[in-house]
Amino acid sequence: MSEVRKLDRRGFLARGLAAASTALLGGCEELSDQSWVKRILDSGETLTYAAQRALITPQALAREYGEADLSSDFKANGSTNPDDPAYVTHAENVFADWKLVVGGLVESPLELSLAELRAMPSRTQITRHDCVEGWSCIGKWKGARLSAVLERARLKQDARYIVFYCADMLGDTGTEADRYYESIGLEDAFHEQTILAYDMNDRALPIAHGAPLRLRVERQLGYKMAKYVMRIEAVESIGGIRGGRGGFWEDLGYEWYAGI
Repeated sequence: MSEVRKLDRRGFLARGLAAASTALLGGCEELSDQSWVKRILDSGETLTYAAQRALITPQALAREYGEADLSSDFKANGSTNPDDPAYVTHAENVFADWKLVVGGLVESPLELSLAELRAMPSRTQITRHDCVEGWSCIGKWKGARLSAVLERARLKQDARYIVFYCADMLGDTGTEADRYYESIGLEDAFHEQTILAYDMNDRALPIAHGAPLRLRVERQLGYKMAKYVMRIEAVESIGGIRGGRGGFWEDLGYEWYAGI
């Protein structure tokens, strides 16, 4: 293939991703109906994180909907009932003694109860969850702004990523390598729509959807929305964590930046 043809193909992919991003953020029909979007997202040629960011401005918001748009049945993805002993104990106690641990590269490590999180600056939003499997649902989420949590913890200057460690195990080895984890960059961490959700559809977050706390980072695909969040760490690099790609599914081959 000539260099000109390579550049033409890259240009097509860039334009296609830009169009896909605009359509998805604008809220077109079910993602599964947008076969052209899926073909672009599934393309063998992957744009870099920086290139994707160039297609969507840092302040751009995912589309928000109204109460009438809520899905009657919001599918629960991934794990739906973790069997981790510590988590089971917390769930039996309705998470009364549970605390979110915030550490890593921070000046003020935190341990926050649900009551403390509920008292922090919050945001409520009705958004669409787009799964990489090809389905989408619209739900209402309320939670603490992740930015408010990080501001209270006071990130150190060399912090570059926020890593979320969860209670659910997705593999069958019974080791930490099976435990779900995820990470995002600071740009997404401080985005207006990035929250630690504790309510769904005006009720306490159900266990099937990640109780007591799940990440909502609305401009990315569903596998980035870590459920059952137990601990958050600020780090300089994700390269030395587990498989080095920044998340459970990323270590298995998914893209780290799943922007839509």
